[in-house]
Amino acid sequence: MDKVPITKAGYDALNAELKTMKDVERPGIIRAIAEARAHGDLSENAEYHSAKERQGFIEGRIKELESLISRADVIEPAKMSGAIIRFGATVDLVDETTDEERTYQIVGEPEADISNGRLNMRSPLARALIGKEEGDSIEVATPGGTRSYEVLAVRYV
Repeated sequence: MDKVPITKAGYDALNAELKTMKDVERPGIIRAIAEARAHGDLSENAEYHSAKERQGFIEGRIKELESLISRADVIEPAKMSGAIIRFGATVDLVDETTDEERTYQIVGEPEADISNGRLNMRSPLARALIGKEEGDSIEVATPGGTRSYEVLAVRYV
């Protein structure tokens, strides 16, 4: 089993989600199943079937979270430094065509969320950024065509 690189914040978020799944979601769905069973005939009981389906999702997510946590290689970006972009770096970019500035942190797959500026380290943009430093320009092939970016700043927070 391969180690999964993840930031400390991402690791803490996975643990919090696991705790919620085990302490809140799982007991809640067990109560919902018991309540649905009390309504009688299970073959035509939509509440029961819905609750069992939700239970399957919850149990699957718990297994997935436990696996990710057990394989996590926790990296703390705040303890890192340097000018070279690598895992955990927060990078300020400017699109050389539109002059639009963006900030991304390069993170592991389980914690990636592009809408919140957390860029999956396996994404084309992150792969193009790794190894570069402030002032470098990169080109990235996107579905809409090739985009050019300039690295404005690199920091580890």
